[in-house]
Amino acid sequence: MVFNSGDSAMSKRIIAAAVTAFALTVSSGALLTSLQAQDSAVQKPTFSADGSVSIPANWRSWVFIGTPLTPNALNDGAAPFPEFHNVYIEPGAFAHFQKTGEFANGTQIAKELVLVRAKDADDMHADGSTNEVSGRGYFQGEFQGLELAYKDTERFAAEPGGWVYYSFGHKAPPYEKTAKAFPTESCNACHEASADTDFVFTQFYPVLRSEMKKSEMKK
Repeated sequence: MVFNSGDSAMSKRIIAAAVTAFALTVSSGALLTSLQAQDSAVQKPTFSADGSVSIPANWRSWVFIGTPLTPNALNDGAAPFPEFHNVYIEPGAFAHFQKTGEFANGTQIAKELVLVRAKDADDMHADGSTNEVSGRGYFQGEFQGLELAYKDTERFAAEPGGWVYYSFGHKAPPYEKTAKAFPTESCNACHEASADTDFVFTQFYPVLRSEMKKSEMKK
């Protein structure tokens, strides 16, 4: 077959289009592989045969995201959550959140409760604050419990957002080794009604809000 100059130009355009299509296919495949790798890097918890979850290992080594505090002294002596809440997210889940601004399936968020530091009555103010070397304020005392929020829309498809919540004891360590999920009405309703982002109170966690802004700028 003999090609004239017009045929040659058309052949070049066809080849160029094929090369472009191949490059887009490779790029899309690489992106999919990357996202799959991110999801596989998320460390999910371990469950026992009866559905109980095992206490996470080394949660204090996870990524720290914030410490809300609503002390009794500022809530008529009866705050529903009077302790400091030291909150950590599993590193693989945090990496996924950095990339996407979303919580991956398998996300674990640990919340360790810490009592407000107390002193003798003569050294405490009426609002529960104390004077320390850095000034007057609220300071952390002793550990008082550990809780876990976990997202899995496959394992917990019936739960709002796929989120479930656990407590390993509202007490000083050692904590319980396993825990069963709270009933849906105990936690999910409050999170659904008041949490800013996917059942998570990101309004209290500047670390997460900062990552959300960064991920939006990349889009």
